[in-house]
Amino acid sequence: MIPARYSASRFPGKLMQDLGGKAVILRTYEATVATNLFSDVFVVTDSSIIYDEIINNGGKAIMSKKEHDCGSDRIAEAVEFMDTDIVINVQGDEPFTDKESLAKLIDVFKEDYDKKIDLASLMVHVTDLEEINNPNTVKVIVDESNFALYFSRSPIPYPREKDSGAKYYKHKGVYAFRKDAILDFYRLPMLPLEASEKIECIRYLEYGKRIKMVETNIQGIEIDTPEDLERAKKVWK
Repeated sequence: MIPARYSASRFPGKLMQDLGGKAVILRTYEATVATNLFSDVFVVTDSSIIYDEIINNGGKAIMSKKEHDCGSDRIAEAVEFMDTDIVINVQGDEPFTDKESLAKLIDVFKEDYDKKIDLASLMVHVTDLEEINNPNTVKVIVDESNFALYFSRSPIPYPREKDSGAKYYKHKGVYAFRKDAILDFYRLPMLPLEASEKIECIRYLEYGKRIKMVETNIQGIEIDTPEDLERAKKVWK
């Protein structure tokens, strides 16, 4: 599932921007389909512009029936009555979505025989101080088994001891959910930590869900600003 809304506070209409002759959202959809990892791929949107872009280019799209504050809610509404066990959320602004990282997420559930993992997500080791301190970069800290302890826009852990050897990980907004977990998210109200950070995966932690983090070394490019789009165009060439 690829949640996609037309409006965006930092870069309105970014998903319909041109990237190598096609809209960003269409590039993302085609890259996801090309992995051949999924039984089906849909763009889920509240925008008739995005819906028509996907449908008119031979893709599959679902129009949301309700207004939603986040992508997880949008996906939950779409899959509620679908016969599926695992749902993957690919962000619409990541046209360089890669097969290797998505396959790692799927493998988490293949090995989870006792069904103790509610969802899985990706993280990338980062060392650039500007990125670590950037509130637009969501950081995650994990335990010894790579289960998420917390997500924040602040640098976590705080570097009081510079030589502690602590690593910083950037959270990539690609998720794999058990269907029950995402439906629980949809039905449960937002709590104070999520409201403060504006990071939706914190809701899972606040309600006791277990998030398995999977490390990847593939950064990709998330198109959040016009500058990101220009960088993506250079890479696409």
